[in-house]
Amino acid sequence: MGKRSIEERVTEEAKFLVDFFRSKNGKPFNPGPELTAAVSNVICSIVFGDRFDTEDKTFQTLHNMILENLTFLGKRGFQLYNAFPEILKWLPGEHNKIFLNGTMLQEFLGNLIKNHVKTRDPNCPRDFVDSFLNKIDEEAGNPESHFTMESLTMTTFNLFIAGTGTTSSTLRWLLKFMMEYPEIQKKVQAEIDNVIGTEKCPSLEHRVSLPYTDAVIHEAQRYASVVPNGLPHAALRDIKIRGYTIPKDTQIVTFLHSALYDKKYWDKPEEFDPDRFLDENGKFVKNEAHIPFGAGKRACIGEALAKTEIFIFFISFLQKFNLKFPPGEKGPIRLIEGGTRDPRPFTMCAESRNE
Repeated sequence: MGKRSIEERVTEEAKFLVDFFRSKNGKPFNPGPELTAAVSNVICSIVFGDRFDTEDKTFQTLHNMILENLTFLGKRGFQLYNAFPEILKWLPGEHNKIFLNGTMLQEFLGNLIKNHVKTRDPNCPRDFVDSFLNKIDEEAGNPESHFTMESLTMTTFNLFIAGTGTTSSTLRWLLKFMMEYPEIQKKVQAEIDNVIGTEKCPSLEHRVSLPYTDAVIHEAQRYASVVPNGLPHAALRDIKIRGYTIPKDTQIVTFLHSALYDKKYWDKPEEFDPDRFLDENGKFVKNEAHIPFGAGKRACIGEALAKTEIFIFFISFLQKFNLKFPPGEKGPIRLIEGGTRDPRPFTMCAESRNE
């Protein structure tokens, strides 16, 4: 999907974020909007080959629409619409705003795709869209092909939404945890300093050498349980499991939160404890109940990208800054009502470690 690796794109965006944090000069600010824009820009870079100015009004409007839609997933209106769609689609309500948001986002993405059609060189694909357009040309004579312009629009739509909210939410949780547990923050920074130093850019190849940092990230994903319910999947055939029969085409929603807090696999799951992912020698150990991205062959398709972003962004922050609560603002983590478990907006201070 283009000439640049995904890691390069993430590293580039991490540098913009570090510059933004530094521009605050240690004063309180809300990191949420800029984090969301950075994560979204990684997706834009991969899919469309370019990033957007985070101050762009259209870009900000799209993010607000995505937030509205994700928040709606946790409301009663969403449950009612799913139960009675044939009735509610004719009635006024918040669900109509959600569909309007979706239509506007698809139109925006559709225009970007049209520009790609005009400017692309089939022999030199720049990004995901160019590669997809080449595949459409290859299968132009196949009436059963799944590679169509409509499919391309919906695929980019799904990537844009799914690749923005959950990753930025996980990063906000991590920032909040580092302020809440300064002793953990210091241990992470000491490990980063020892392995990478304060100037070298972090890379995925450093993960093996940063077991404690990796443990902190995994514990944040477990504790936060950003997506408590997995996305719906359908049974391809009749299935019998533990005395139950699941008929073909039945939609199944896995309750991932139950695995992440199962006392059979986690000691004191209600506590934030990165050490649970380390053995007696300080090496990282996996736990089969750690499934924040789902389980099986059809787990989240963006898992590798999300892990890359979280790892590089998180290390970039702690490599350069000490994260602290503004005076008098420390308090319990409160959640936003919605389909994902997102912390409410908060302010923080990022004090440069070089000063």
